[in-house]
Amino acid sequence: MSQQEGARRAGSALYVNPAAPRRAGFERACADLFGSLRTADGAEQAAALLVRQPAELLVLDLDRFEIAIDLAALGRLVAQRADAPVLVLCPFTNARWLPALMAHGAIDYIVGPLAPEELRAAVAARLERGFAPPLAAGPREAELAALLAVRSAAQRALAQTDDGVGFAEGLCAALLGWPGVVHAAMFLLHPSGDIGADAGGDLRLEAQHGRGAGPAAPDLAAILGRGERLLQSPLRHAFPGLLAAATGEPALLDAPDKSGEPELAQALRAHGVQMVLGLPIPAAGPDGRRPTAGALCLMFDRTDPFSHAQLAALDDLAQLAAFGLRMAGLVRESEALLARVTQLATLDALTGVANRRHGEYLMEQEIRRARRYRLPLALIAFDIDRFRNINDAYGHPVGDVALRTVADTARALLRSSDVLVRSGGEDFQVIAPHTSAIDGLKLAEKLRVAIEAAEIPGCDHLTVSLGVAQLGERESGDSLAVRVNAALARAKRAGRNCVELAMG
Repeated sequence: MSQQEGARRAGSALYVNPAAPRRAGFERACADLFGSLRTADGAEQAAALLVRQPAELLVLDLDRFEIAIDLAALGRLVAQRADAPVLVLCPFTNARWLPALMAHGAIDYIVGPLAPEELRAAVAARLERGFAPPLAAGPREAELAALLAVRSAAQRALAQTDDGVGFAEGLCAALLGWPGVVHAAMFLLHPSGDIGADAGGDLRLEAQHGRGAGPAAPDLAAILGRGERLLQSPLRHAFPGLLAAATGEPALLDAPDKSGEPELAQALRAHGVQMVLGLPIPAAGPDGRRPTAGALCLMFDRTDPFSHAQLAALDDLAQLAAFGLRMAGLVRESEALLARVTQLATLDALTGVANRRHGEYLMEQEIRRARRYRLPLALIAFDIDRFRNINDAYGHPVGDVALRTVADTARALLRSSDVLVRSGGEDFQVIAPHTSAIDGLKLAEKLRVAIEAAEIPGCDHLTVSLGVAQLGERESGDSLAVRVNAALARAKRAGRNCVELAMG
């Protein structure tokens, strides 16, 4: 074939790349393959040139383009081409461009880098083959595309596994993309009880999504007469979703009348349901008494035979549901474990108040807040007078009761913003935000009176000595602690059971 024949076939072309050397290189290598060749440095210039004079072929050279910056503009160029051909020159190191551009329209592509003679040969081969408009998808292609979309949506639902309900809702919504499905639901077994109905098993309708709105949308809770304790339902032997959850085997009802339950069949037909499929969700672990974690239930508006590949795909979706539920369970267990570890790391085991290390952290936080907003901050330190005598006279168990009583009494008087800290054996602190020295003295006196009046099972009443200090303008947490402890020591020397204000 001569170059002239190639030019007549190719007609005009527009080459787009931001680098002048690459535009010049493409012109040298390929200009004589086209009747006319124009170049543009970006999507904006290319769009303007195409408005003035359309091009039969658009060539997008992605080298030097940034997908995060340029995808939207180049995608619009592709979308505007309709059935006109687009040839993409894509570096092999950035192949994610291809599906991103394909989402905007049909493209052909050549993967680079290529030497000039290789590029010319590749472009010439495309011109020889021709750029026929993309064929409309036939039934098989359309169904394949729909099934791939279901799989993608189901995988996206896995992102919600930190919320079991959110995952179930997302998966049911994804299953509506399966050809012919008008309703999708997930049933889940609760941990309590065994799977058998007589053993007290509890199956619940966890999530459902249907096409249509209002009366046209199926509601399984209404159709089955309940949304919980479904293994006790009289329809458990007839409805595929319940049957699959109970037996661990798929159940396919390809005509509502075959259920043997006229009212159920009538309710299904009223919503246009012609076929119902129940898919067991495999259970986690080797527990043979509980072969399933529940079931997926799909209701169809037509009766079509399933192929082996379709059933395999549906089984994959059930496996994905099981994986998502296990992930959600692990997330819940991890959150509970983290909460327990946090509690052990921050709370005093005996009294349940903040421990010393956590108290120091909270004190630094409150100091920063007080500095930022120019608010007063007070620190109260107190300890139990002659606590060793209590342990010696009544024993350590009674001493533990005394510590818990003091903590409970103090906590009952404090505001929600105050923090009670056990800083030592019988030593406590109160971090009091938004509190001046005078207000701190008042709070300390209330604590002294309340603790003196508290009844301690197993021993006589006890007293506490207290020191109060207000944070200075440029004072550190360590300096504040030194001053308040000095005030506490003065209260001890003054005879105990009293409050002293720290010196500035």
